[in-house]
Amino acid sequence: MRVPLLDLKPQYQSLKKELDEAIIKVAESQYFILGPEVTGMEKEFCEYLDCKHALGVSSGTDALLLALMAIDIKPGDEVIVPTYSFFATAGVVSRLNATPVLIENDPITFNMDPKDFEKKITSNTKAVIPVHLYGQSADLDEIVKIAKAHNIIVIEDAAQAIGTQYKDGRFVGTVGDIGCFSFFPSKNLGCYGDGGLVTTNNDDLAKILTIKRVHGGEPKYYHKVIGGNFRIDALQAAVLRVKLPHLDNWSEKRRHNANRYTQLFVEAGLAEGTGKINFDAKNSVLLPKAVYEKSGVKNYHIYNQYIVRVDKRDEMREFLTKNEIGTEIYYPVPFHLQECFKELGHKKGDFPISEFSADKSLALPIYPELSDEQLIFVVETFKKFFNQ
Repeated sequence: MRVPLLDLKPQYQSLKKELDEAIIKVAESQYFILGPEVTGMEKEFCEYLDCKHALGVSSGTDALLLALMAIDIKPGDEVIVPTYSFFATAGVVSRLNATPVLIENDPITFNMDPKDFEKKITSNTKAVIPVHLYGQSADLDEIVKIAKAHNIIVIEDAAQAIGTQYKDGRFVGTVGDIGCFSFFPSKNLGCYGDGGLVTTNNDDLAKILTIKRVHGGEPKYYHKVIGGNFRIDALQAAVLRVKLPHLDNWSEKRRHNANRYTQLFVEAGLAEGTGKINFDAKNSVLLPKAVYEKSGVKNYHIYNQYIVRVDKRDEMREFLTKNEIGTEIYYPVPFHLQECFKELGHKKGDFPISEFSADKSLALPIYPELSDEQLIFVVETFKKFFNQ
């Protein structure tokens, strides 16, 4: 049986008529840059996320970069980021010649450890970027409380978490000062190329973000500040407008698949358990845990990725590949061990929890269209590996 890590074709087929019509409509209008499709998309995201302002941008990475530019991050400034995340989280800080200050992750959620965040604050700290990794919210109550006490801007990296709700029902990306989303095709809500979104409830920030999205020009060709070309294409906006009404349903199917995985791993006797770390676990699987479960909140953990931690990870991945099961490693090298960040002065062993995650984590297929037979096959293949 073949189980790909991701297959987007069934989703396209289910919406083919609407998507094709939306794309042709843009082509016939010949209105490709900003315009009514982008304006309509932004309004619909404001309504969905219950926020005041949403700006379509060119990618999730550019969303982060634009956010930092909007708060005037410059050389000498420090921005606190987790050491275990997608590269853009720290890369955008260095692109502005500021300093990324790395911190440890929580052993259960993979997200930023608020205690380590507080320890790393200095007089140069201007912002913090909590990442809602794999589709689960970071501990925003603690992070925002600490940030406010030190006059630090909170930029939420919600690239993997569109539709994730925090424990009080607020959508991530609307709790801090600025939220940043990605619509890369593999995301729960993906467009047909690169695309992103920036959100804020602050009118002043919204104005700055809007101006800097178009090279800093206001009006056109008159520049008091420097921005960039951070606009989303109208074609991508049109695709997202078709898909957005289906997002919650897709996320719920991912949650169903995650719960089914948990049931199957436990029944197979392979689960090390959820919510605890055993650095010496053998012949068992550490499952992801959704920590903000609350009745009445729709999407607590949307499982952009379903990440297990397993001993002999690389051997397991090779075995799964031979059995036609797709996997991926997110992320094999934490920032503190990346060559481009060697000037930060870190060494192996400085962030043991993040290093454990980098060494042991494996992403399994979790997309909505998976069949129960495919989920069973994945778990049975795990068991075969351990029984060799």
